[in-house]
This record gives sequence, structure tokens and C-alpha cells, in this order.
Amino acid sequence: MLRRLAARFPGVLDLDLSQSPSRSFYPGVIDDDLNVIASSFRNLRVLALQNCKGISDVGVAKLGDGLPSLQSLDVSRCIKLSDKGLKAVALGCKKLSQLQIMGCKLVTDNLLTALSKSCLQLVELGAAGCNSITDAGISALADGCHHIKSLDISKCNKVSDPGVCKIAEVSSSCLVSIKLLDCSKVGDKSIYSLAKFCSNLETLVIGGCRNISDGSIQALALACSSSLRSLRMDWCLKITDTSLQSLLSNCKLLVAIDVGCCDQITDNAFMDGEGYGFQSELRVLKISSCVRLTVAGVGRVIESFKALEYLDVRSCPQVTRDSCEQAGVQFPAGCKVNFDGSLLESDPSAEMFF
Repeated sequence: MLRRLAARFPGVLDLDLSQSPSRSFYPGVIDDDLNVIASSFRNLRVLALQNCKGISDVGVAKLGDGLPSLQSLDVSRCIKLSDKGLKAVALGCKKLSQLQIMGCKLVTDNLLTALSKSCLQLVELGAAGCNSITDAGISALADGCHHIKSLDISKCNKVSDPGVCKIAEVSSSCLVSIKLLDCSKVGDKSIYSLAKFCSNLETLVIGGCRNISDGSIQALALACSSSLRSLRMDWCLKITDTSLQSLLSNCKLLVAIDVGCCDQITDNAFMDGEGYGFQSELRVLKISSCVRLTVAGVGRVIESFKALEYLDVRSCPQVTRDSCEQAGVQFPAGCKVNFDGSLLESDPSAEMFF
């Protein structure tokens, strides 16, 4: 099929052969298919191969040999891939600007070193779950790739403050999104560094980074007051009302925030009425398992955030559907309020912001 497609449409620029994670037919796309792609679609710019579990380093190396114009490659959850095949891509595809390798657990710092030497135009790297990556790899990446805009190293639990601080300093105002979910060794030094260097930061995910405290979040709120749009910091157990007050008072463009399971959050995190002095753009607020929160705090939320579209109050023992009705809390017609369900379940309408 691919050969027939190539014969008819040799100028194809964008090819998506991704497989569904739940309905994929193993082996599906295989190395032979990648060989056809590399030899027949020489002008290809974008290639997506998500969940193609049948491909290996042998096939991916062919892409490096045959696709010199490739700019974007997505091999997320292609579990057989390692540094060997992807280094060949780095060496042959010097125009690469976007690389997604989420869930490729065999990848190590060696690939990031290769990217830093060959792919100087790289602006986006998604490496969530590549848990062999360390600070040394992130620092090596920063040495060559100076204009990273988006970096996702969630669940890379060997990464800590030195790596994050290096990428923050080098990428500086270019960096608009960094995701560090469950990077348990990341602490306040990283956040202070982002505040110091990354004035255009729009998205920050630090959920599960339990060493982060109020001081660094306050610094971030002031430094990124004109850029920050979404912040996920659930399970940051040192966070208190002080952080939330600072974010909501300073970050005028903030549209989504998640402080789920931050059990020191109380009603005092939210001001009465128009206390923020500007029209808030907040559309998503996740405060699940904030056990000190009461109906009075929810009332303040409704008064202050007129644009709110999604409010998550699951597992808040003092905030239930009945208690809100008894208190006469009137939720906006367009606002979905999530009272029930497991915290393991996510809502796509909210998760898209993080």
C-alpha cells in the first residue's frame, strides 16, 4: 500500500501512521514499512508513528538515512526504540525541530547529547516517562539546543534542580512550556530559576514535586504575571493559601490551575467579590481533596471567577452537592462542577489545559 501511495503522491509532506493504543493490531507498522517511507517520501516533513510497537532501531535508523528534510517525528510509546536508532535520526535529520519520544524507556542521556550536537533547531522535546534521563542529559541538551520552547520530562525521576536550572538559563525567554510531573527531586531552586530567566513561561506542570514551597511560587507569580496561563501543582504538599493568593492576584492571563490534594489550602486562598482588581480569565479550577475548603470558599470562587467553565471539588468532605444547594450557591449555567468520581479519572475538558 505504501509503495502504491508513494508512486502516486511522491510529494507527501505529512504522514500519520499512528496506531490506537487500545485497538492496535500487532505488529502493525514494521521496519519494512519504514524502509519504504525513507526511500519513497524524500520530501517528508512530518511523520507520526505513535504506538507502533512493531518498529525497532533498524527501521528508525533508515529514516535518518532517507529523510533529510524531516522536521517533526513522533514515536511515542514505540517501546522497542533506543538510543541507537534515534541517534541515527538525530544525525541524519538536522532540520528536526520537534521530537516526541514519550514512553520510550530505553532512551538515555546519549540521545540528548546527540540531539544537542546535530539538531540545533530543536524547539520541542516530549520525553515523558523516559526515566533513564538524568541531569547530565538535560544539561547536554541545553549545551547545543538553545531555543527550546517546550520540554516535557514528566516522570523522569532522575532529573533534579541542576538540569532544570540549566535549561531555564539557556532557553530563557524562549521557554513557554515545561512539564515536570512527578519529578520528585525537583524543588524550589528550579522554580526560582524559571522565575529569573523564563519571563514568557505559559505552562508549568509540577504536580507531585513535593519539595516546592510558597516562596518560589510567589517569585514565579510576580515574574510571569503577564504570561502564565496554566499551572498544575497537585500534590505539592508544602503549598499554602499564600501561593494561590499570589497567583490569582498577579497572573492576569491564568486560565487553569490545579491544586488538588494540597491539603493546606483553605477558604482564605480566595478573595471576596472583585478583590483581584481585574477581570479574571480563569476557566478551570481543580481543588479536589482540599479537605479544609468549605462551601464559603466555593462561594467566593463563583463570585470572583465569572469565566469559570470547570470546577473540580471531588473528595472535599465539606463541599458536596447537598451542602452547596443548602447554602444557596448558584453555579454559572456554563460551569461543569465535578462533585463525584474517583480521583484516578480525568476529565478531557480540563486536562487539555495541562
